[in-house]
Amino acid sequence: MNERLIQRMLAPAQRRLQNLIARGVVVLSDAAAKMQALQVRLLAGETLDAVEHFEPYGFTSRPKAGAEVLTLSVDGDRSHTLVIVAADRRYRLAGLEEGEMAIHDDQGQSVHLTRGGIVIKGGGLPMLVEEAPTITFKATEKVRFETPRFEVTGLAIVQQLTVGLAGAGVATMNGGTLNFNAVALNYQSCTTTYTGGTLTHDGRNIGGGHQHPETGTVTDIPNP
Repeated sequence: MNERLIQRMLAPAQRRLQNLIARGVVVLSDAAAKMQALQVRLLAGETLDAVEHFEPYGFTSRPKAGAEVLTLSVDGDRSHTLVIVAADRRYRLAGLEEGEMAIHDDQGQSVHLTRGGIVIKGGGLPMLVEEAPTITFKATEKVRFETPRFEVTGLAIVQQLTVGLAGAGVATMNGGTLNFNAVALNYQSCTTTYTGGTLTHDGRNIGGGHQHPETGTVTDIPNP
């Protein structure tokens, strides 16, 4: 058997091996399908349409145009090509320490599992947690909110409350009812001002407009 005949016999297998793995870039993406489809342009200039993008269970992403891909052609057949990984060096978080991991996007949003703890960055965009019947935070020391405004739209139940721990505190209540039941109120070096409304104790008015029965008459309200 001569050498040329051997080369002709091996040529199909060689082509399949050459076509087995290739690199390319994303041109278009279709995330509507159950298996995401990408249009990719291989480094050899060949463009493939509707290439299935295989992703790990529980993780999905839609790569931007220009992201790099590694393709696998089953049995070297270009018509049966799969994208096995898509990467984008333009937005990758650089400088991670050994053992760290992160998820991120191109807008600066990220969840970074650092050596010192988890760091979540919102990239200047709002965050939303929804469709959860309960949310529980368990911290062994404290939970701290550093924000100029904290809002609660429903009932707030607090077992212990301290206002102004790190400085002068301001508690404002506009309307509504404040109920105390079996509560001891201790005022120490406090100036309390009540404007409008009625302050009662044991069902009796003790506010600035209260009066006292005295020697058969009722006194005027207290002087300012």
